Amino acid sequence: MFEYSDEYFMRAALQEAQKGFNEDEVPVGAVVVLNSKIIARGHNEVEKLNDPTAHAEMIALTSAFNYLGSKYLPEATLFVTIEPCLMCCGALYWSKIGRIVYGANDEKNGGLRFFSLRNGTWPFHPKTELTKGLLREECAQLLKNFFKAKR
Repeated sequence: MFEYSDEYFMRAALQEAQKGFNEDEVPVGAVVVLNSKIIARGHNEVEKLNDPTAHAEMIALTSAFNYLGSKYLPEATLFVTIEPCLMCCGALYWSKIGRIVYGANDEKNGGLRFFSLRNGTWPFHPKTELTKGLLREECAQLLKNFFKAKR
């Protein structure tokens, strides 16, 4: 069986972010992967749904829960193009997701700044693994392009 790489799945998340960009949403994309298969996708739909909670991560998590018929994702991985915000960190905590991989840091709205990873304050389930910075530049560039066009 062919094993897909983390980069492959982050590129799928980037495709989701591009969908958001095309819909005039802040271009953040996410995919949930289980057993090397994408089981859920999401991109920001805040403007479309007039809902500040409709972040890419939330859309993808809800889709994954529905797909599996479960409220927990301990064997799954979330790939998201930007560092999760505080709200999404909370949702990821409750999902018990096994792994989170994100692209660009979010200096303004990233949720990890509220925690001191060095001092053992961890925003996710204790068994959750975190990988930062995958395709960082590509993820950040899409956001920069979006906000540059808004100015």
